[in-house]
Amino acid sequence: MNRSERRSVAALAGVFSLRMLGLFLVLPVIALYAAQLDGATPFLIGLSVGIYGLTQALFQIAFGALSDRFGRKPLIILGLLIFAFGSVVAAVSDTLTGIIIGRALQGSGAIAAVVLALVADLTREQQRIKAMALIGMSIGASFLIALMAGPALDRWIGVSGIFWLTAVLALGCIAVIVWWVPTPQHAARDPGSSATLVYFREVIANPHLLRLDLGIFILHMVLTAVFVVIPFALVDTLELKRDAHWQVYIPVLIGSVLLMAPLLMMGMRRQRTFWVFRLAIAILLAGQLALLSGMDQAKLLLTGLLCFFVGFNLLEAMLPSLMTRLAPGYAKGTAIGVYNTFEFAGVFVGGAFGGILLGMFGGPGVFAFCALASLAWLILAFTGATPELRNSVTLRLDGETDLDLESLELHLGALRGVDHVTVLPKDRIAYIRVDESCFDLHQAHAVLGVLPLRQ
Repeated sequence: MNRSERRSVAALAGVFSLRMLGLFLVLPVIALYAAQLDGATPFLIGLSVGIYGLTQALFQIAFGALSDRFGRKPLIILGLLIFAFGSVVAAVSDTLTGIIIGRALQGSGAIAAVVLALVADLTREQQRIKAMALIGMSIGASFLIALMAGPALDRWIGVSGIFWLTAVLALGCIAVIVWWVPTPQHAARDPGSSATLVYFREVIANPHLLRLDLGIFILHMVLTAVFVVIPFALVDTLELKRDAHWQVYIPVLIGSVLLMAPLLMMGMRRQRTFWVFRLAIAILLAGQLALLSGMDQAKLLLTGLLCFFVGFNLLEAMLPSLMTRLAPGYAKGTAIGVYNTFEFAGVFVGGAFGGILLGMFGGPGVFAFCALASLAWLILAFTGATPELRNSVTLRLDGETDLDLESLELHLGALRGVDHVTVLPKDRIAYIRVDESCFDLHQAHAVLGVLPLRQ
């Protein structure tokens, strides 16, 4: 990346991660806080945990479309203002209804798709995988920090104070957007960087992408459902007060990162990727079974949490990479939009359904549901053919060529290492799925006169 790209990506990663930090900070404490309010029921408690996922899923596509018309930065600022307003509503509320409304407003500032689109506008195509990886890492870091810091902040400033803090963080992000992030002169030329209805049916019909979409749905459904129950389990089984839960989360999360790191490195090897992916789901399932068996046993409860976070962190790191590598280059924006919608829908379903099950069957019912969902995902991961992992190369057709569309695709497809070609004559772009171990980009240039985007 050049200097401008590094500055832009760092700033946008900070904005994205701080916003997610605001959502995650209350995750380990909000269920216990909500249970103390008048009129609390298990369903409403679950709703307070996961309602933001519903509004995220509903509004992110609208925000993305409006940003195409009115610009990325104005829509990001609007989303952050809505998020800050929702945080203030939750902070001043002393009823569970007010908390739920505030959380729903937080999710309504759905800027995820817009931030990713702005990243595409401010980076070259060859650098976007690095940019998206950095943003993904920053979100993962914010999740870990939030789980460790949330209970400690609860002790110092209370849940209402955490909501005030998230409002301040959102306003600080606005300052970063206004003064630090450059304003793009034009949208990204690569049409694959934006979501579009044209490719929606193709993305949904792709079995490999659909499995990943269902996977991220189950992963975040299980995560949210677990946090409807875990805070109560820590109080009942370990006899920890709400503001002392950090004593569990910190060692468990640090241990999970140390255990998942070598598996993640192994998963980066192409021949081991899906083996590690399936192992991660199995670890997630093992964690759920341990939690189900250890509701009243401290060692099993802690072992279950450790296994759960090893599996969760590993899958959270692998799923976005798999999705971008399996999605067609010309439809990556659409694939990301669908993927994010499934993710946030899972958050909502996990919170709402987890609350219902908690009221009907207690904590064991929630963990049993999560274990069954994880088992279904594991079975799904073993169905169908294992896809070949390929990278997408974008070639710009700047020069005049006497090849027609059919001949152009034929010549590109004949190159060593190329297994699929899509040419968009109107945009003068060719998308090629390649095996980088044997693909020679210079050969494509020499044979066809196709110029790659400048590096």
